[in-house]
Amino acid sequence: MPGPPGDGVRVVGLDLGERRIGIAVSDRDGMLAVPHGTIERSGDADRDRATIARMVQDLEAGAVVVGLPLSLDGSLGPAAKAAQAEAAALAGVLGVAVELVDERLTTVTANRSLAAAGVQGRSRRRVVDQVAAAVLLQSWLDGQRDRPAVPSESRTERA
Repeated sequence: MPGPPGDGVRVVGLDLGERRIGIAVSDRDGMLAVPHGTIERSGDADRDRATIARMVQDLEAGAVVVGLPLSLDGSLGPAAKAAQAEAAALAGVLGVAVELVDERLTTVTANRSLAAAGVQGRSRRRVVDQVAAAVLLQSWLDGQRDRPAVPSESRTERA
């Protein structure tokens, strides 16, 4: 499992699509996720994983979170099962922790944000995957900060 946000290590978020992989990255403080780019699927899963591995290394990321497209009722459909398999394959090549995170409605949220910003048509299609990756990574970062500290992680102030 990835370490807590704010430990000085970046986290990469991946939104796995059939044609594109959206990429987002956190700051080293674990406060903010920003869109980073999009990888066009090559048709060769091993080549795509190698591209992701290079990017993770270049960004000096210590963890990767992968979107898990659960059905609205929370069940695992075919897309979620494919994401699980891809996350397992990535874990075997990345050399960092890989965690799945619920990505329900991230693309809807990304599309709404882009529409509100006036981004339309082809321009929106070029960036929606990376914005969705930023939405899911930000959700994960926020959830990590909201988790209560275990005793070994808690800090006490001395008067």
